[in-house]
Formats: sequence, C-alpha cells, structure tokens
Amino acid sequence: MHALFSLQEIETLVTPRSVRGCTEATLTGIAALKDAAPGDISFLGNPKYKADVAASKASLILVPADYDAEPAAGQCLLLVDNPSAALAKLCARLEQRLWPRPAAGIHPSAIVDPTAKIAADATVGPLCVIEAGVTVGARTHVQAQAYLGRDVVVGEDCWFLPGVKIYNECVVRDRVRLHAGVVIGSDGFGYEFNAGRHEKVPQVGNVVVESDVEIGANTTIDRARFSRTVIGEGTKIDNLVQIGHNVLVGKHCLLCSQVGISGSTTLGDYVVLGGQVGVAGHLHIAKGTKAGGQTGIGADTQPGSYINGSPALPYMLERRITVLRERIPGLFRQVDTLQRELAELKKSSAS
Repeated sequence: MHALFSLQEIETLVTPRSVRGCTEATLTGIAALKDAAPGDISFLGNPKYKADVAASKASLILVPADYDAEPAAGQCLLLVDNPSAALAKLCARLEQRLWPRPAAGIHPSAIVDPTAKIAADATVGPLCVIEAGVTVGARTHVQAQAYLGRDVVVGEDCWFLPGVKIYNECVVRDRVRLHAGVVIGSDGFGYEFNAGRHEKVPQVGNVVVESDVEIGANTTIDRARFSRTVIGEGTKIDNLVQIGHNVLVGKHCLLCSQVGISGSTTLGDYVVLGGQVGVAGHLHIAKGTKAGGQTGIGADTQPGSYINGSPALPYMLERRITVLRERIPGLFRQVDTLQRELAELKKSSAS
C-alpha cells in the first residue's frame, strides 16, 4: 500500500474532537499498536492496551476523547469518540480504493434469461446464471459464478461475492453483502417417518433477507416449509452458520461462526450468539439475549438474558458451577477419607 491517506483527509473522515502533535510521515499502512512502524496508522480500541500507545512507532494513532497522555516526537494523536469506529471509516475508504466495483454491465460469459430485469447500472460477472423472472436492483454487483434462481428479487446496492447461490423465489432487500459460497433458499431439513421410510416433506416457502444484512462465507439459510424464513434488518452473520427452515431472526442480531439454529425458532432483536452456539427448534430467544460460545439452548429465554454452557444456564451460575466442577475429584477423595475414618470409629466403638 502506498500513500493511503493525507492527514487532512483522515481528519475530514473521522472528525476528531482535538488533535495532539503532528507528523510529517507519509501514511502508508494500518497496524496494531505493537506492530506499527513509522508511516502506519493505529488505534486504541481497548483500554487494556493503553500502555502500548506510548511505545508505539505509529505515526498517527486514534485514541479516545479522554486520553490524557502526550504523543511522541513526530507522532500525531487524533482524539475521537470511538477509535474503532473511526478506524472503520478509514478502512471503508481503503476498501473502495483496493477493490473498486467494476463497470456496470453483463459479462459476455454470463447466462441471463431474457425475462430477467437487470438494472442498467448493475454488474453481472463472468459465468453467472440468472434465471427467468429475476430482478436485480440499481448498483448491485453480482460477482463471478453466482446463481440467481427463478423469480429471485434482489434490491439496490447489494454485493454478492463469487459463488453465491440464491434459490427460486427468495428475496434479498437493499445493501446486502453475501460472501463467497453463501446458499440462500436450500430445502429445509423436513422428513416424516412413514411405513418404515423417511419421506421428504416439500419445502415450498422462501427466504427473505432484509436490508443492511451481511452474511459470511459458506453460510446456509434454508427456505421455509411454508411461509418465510426471515433474516432481520441489520443482522450480521459470520461464516459457516446454519439457519433452519421457518426461522425468524430479528433486527441487528449477531450470529458468530458455526452457530446452528433449528427450524421454527424465533430470535428477537439484538440477540448475540457466540461461536458454535446450538439452538433447538420451536424456541423463542428473547430480545437482547446473549449466549457465550458453545452454549446449547434448549428452552425459551427471557429478555436480556446472558447465558452460557450446555445445557444453557445463567452466565454467572454456569461459571460458578464450572469452578466447582474442578473441585469434584478432591471432594470425592475427602468423602472416601471420611468414610474410612467413620468406619474405623464405628469399629472402635463396637469393640
């Protein structure tokens, strides 16, 4: 990377409350406080790294508005309300430079049904397949080898990375980003055991992904048995997540890697599920619930719950049980010793 930003451009982007020090360095990179070299931009996003600021070689550091130390010689501190959010603004500008969207149009190798409606300023990349009745909105970018099935509706300003697959009749609203390998609308896992066989139950609903959702690589979202599977506005989903049929995910939820949600479960708004959380079917995960990594949720939750463990328990209770569990071998040894001593006392008393 070369000459990413000028100091003036950074100040315009992050609008600092105040500036301490100055730098003449050409700002050519972004790095962690400990790893930064002259010319790098860094940030103090977590208070526990405050001591690293003084030793950092970064030429420009984004720090909280209440930061009380002075910069080193040749170093500039920008005091902002949220250093992590400010850095995100810089990274967004950098992303635009590193990976600009290609020019609008349909690549010659793409197969597009004549009945599909592709906005004039949208992009369809190499080897894409667009089936009959598809609608693709303005400024949406569909990268190589994506598949949009019959009657799929895609909104404006979306970005589909290579290999995205959206099955028939699914709906994706505006400003949705789907990473490589995402599958939306695959059949829900529905079977009835009849006469000694598992007979497939047709899955005739669809999936609706609301606006401002981002879905990570190789995540799969099943179509509904009937009606809809829904991903709420502003929700962010990590890589390798599985969402079952007829699941309703609320607004602004966070689902981390390898989460699995069984069918017909509802998540309220602002639910956070850590990595590898498993959720049983037909549950209601209430608004604001937070579950630590590998939690197994088998029952409804209360609003604002913080749970952990498998089966899920209130977080602090589960932590106490974990600490006590480590003492169980010692407790058994104590019980064995007490039993021996009691037996000897009984023997002595009898004699």
